[in-house]
Amino acid sequence: MTASWDDVFNNRLLIEEIAPIAIDAALLQGVILRTKEQPNLSEVANYAPFTLLPSLVPKALYDQAKAVQQDFNLLLDLVSQDEGFLEEVLASTVKVDDFIAHLFKIYKQVLKEGIAQSVFLGLNRSDYMFDCDTDGNTSLKQIEINTIAASFGGLASRTTEVHKHVLNVLGKYKQSSELLPNNPSKGIADGIAKAWELYASEKAVVLFLVENSQRNIFDQRLIENELWKRNIRVIRRKLKDVSERALLDQDRSLYIDEHEVAVVYFRIGYMPDNYDEQGWEARLLMERSKAVKCPDIATQLTGTKKVQQELSRPGALERFLASKPEAIARIRGTFAGLYSLDEGEEGDKTAAMALANPERFVLKPQREGGGNNFYGEEIKDVLENIKDPSERTSYILMDKIRPQPFRNYLLKAGSDLKLSECISELGMFGVYVRQGKEMILNEQIGHLLRTKATEHEDGGVAAGVAVLDNPYPI
Repeated sequence: MTASWDDVFNNRLLIEEIAPIAIDAALLQGVILRTKEQPNLSEVANYAPFTLLPSLVPKALYDQAKAVQQDFNLLLDLVSQDEGFLEEVLASTVKVDDFIAHLFKIYKQVLKEGIAQSVFLGLNRSDYMFDCDTDGNTSLKQIEINTIAASFGGLASRTTEVHKHVLNVLGKYKQSSELLPNNPSKGIADGIAKAWELYASEKAVVLFLVENSQRNIFDQRLIENELWKRNIRVIRRKLKDVSERALLDQDRSLYIDEHEVAVVYFRIGYMPDNYDEQGWEARLLMERSKAVKCPDIATQLTGTKKVQQELSRPGALERFLASKPEAIARIRGTFAGLYSLDEGEEGDKTAAMALANPERFVLKPQREGGGNNFYGEEIKDVLENIKDPSERTSYILMDKIRPQPFRNYLLKAGSDLKLSECISELGMFGVYVRQGKEMILNEQIGHLLRTKATEHEDGGVAAGVAVLDNPYPI
């Protein structure tokens, strides 16, 4: 890709003039985070990190990611309903991964008792990078799909206006008009609102289940405010609150502080340190209820790396989408190489392959949230320190995607203004709502582009590595 912002990037005086304008535009638009030092105080919030200019993205690959999102929505929903598949695929993982084992135990307990929930809401984000081969050809490759607490739909809805303003100030009016419209916060709220409506209790509330540390509260508030516009009441509680003050009535309706809960929207619950004993009790209580969980525990298990790896096997997609060969082709067209590390000959071959050429791969544990993966020599360290081959099943191996670097300025509070070599990751947001066996809603609702300097292997915006961005289609 040929950079189209060179006239700006090569003019240091212009950069120093335009950067404060961009930062003020971000603050005016509400592209903000609380500080690390005081994550629960809005009085000291600052702008969320972002790129000075939108980054170039091949339009054909953007369109491909957009077109396949409804297919992924459908696939996730179908997999979440297949008890046999989840049990078979995760059988080895639950033996060595305590976190997945806890989730799976609750899943099985709820199945045994009988699922009270009749409306199912999925809010997910499928993440991709643009792989560049030795001939310079680029292709779309999926990194992962997030089925729980997929963040930055709110701030992404406001970032487009920031870059539009910057381009207008630079006199690039045509380029400003070509930025893609984007409002995932509205789409997320539409999905929650539909689930609330189908729950059919006007007095019931939407519960945002949140962390103790609330740096990214404005991202959530943008979605929350969309719901208030629809006269849907929102309350915010923590797992500890649910454990101490929530209960089920005889119909398995969920109540907390005398509020009946129609929808539980998880912005926590994807990492082991989110839970203590009280937290696991709270999760079980919610899963046993008829409230719409987003996600329900089956959908969270569907988002594990192990399920992603197994779905890439020949014939796996046909189990769920046999009547939709076009959808299978679209989904399979995004897969990178994924390899099992289970006990046995196949896993032994994968481990040997990784040890021989660690720079070719990424080693992934069954975790969400960014900053968990291993690269290069780290892969050798992890695999060589595993004494029992069964422990390998808590990981999968994936081909390392190699995007073409480009230049941009990454604006971060307190950091020097410098031109960086960068790579981007494109996320597509999807929403679906199912009632019983009927799919009521299935949509692609927006995008998220995150960009980071090439010196960083892993880590997202919340981790302080990546920054918010917009795709400029070329």
